[in-house]
Amino acid sequence: MADKATTETATTGKATTGKATTGEAVAVAPAVKSSDGGEFRDALPDDLDASEFVGPYQFPDNSRRRIPGTIYFVLAVGCFVLWLTHGTGHPVLINKGMLFAAILLGAFGTLCLTSGWRMQVDEKQALVAATAAVGFAVGHASAQQVWRGLRSRPTWRVLCYSIENPPRRRGLVLVDAIDGEVLQHLVQDNPETDWQEPEL
Repeated sequence: MADKATTETATTGKATTGKATTGEAVAVAPAVKSSDGGEFRDALPDDLDASEFVGPYQFPDNSRRRIPGTIYFVLAVGCFVLWLTHGTGHPVLINKGMLFAAILLGAFGTLCLTSGWRMQVDEKQALVAATAAVGFAVGHASAQQVWRGLRSRPTWRVLCYSIENPPRRRGLVLVDAIDGEVLQHLVQDNPETDWQEPEL
């Protein structure tokens, strides 16, 4: 009965839990029974409910990639040692496939360790650098974490609008998250002129 009610809600569009954009994970909302006892509604898990969150959002640090990289290296060493010591005794269990696994795990471990940059510039510092780059007083702004290059160097992509209402200018700035260098910036007149104040 709960599965049917959840399916009907998703198809008719009577209840929604939000919209997903590129790069965001979508959680399947479990069906919970309402307090009145008759109807099932979709609800987010407690750890994904942003409406109850208090405090500044903390972006995850790229240095966490070193953890799986270390695990890959340990597994690679184990496979190589097994192949080196038992490679000729039990060809069914330990053969050249073990050596191939060691090389592959070692390559993945190297990639994870070399791309596990520790970020030195947070989104607030990136916004300060972007404000200096665009050359106008910034009103609304948003920062997005992206990666560039083979080693996935973390970079802040900052979109900012001028302080007027509606904004007259807008800018897009790329700021290196390691040393704070402004990599690229683009400033142009805001083509969106039909802005409206939200109804409260």
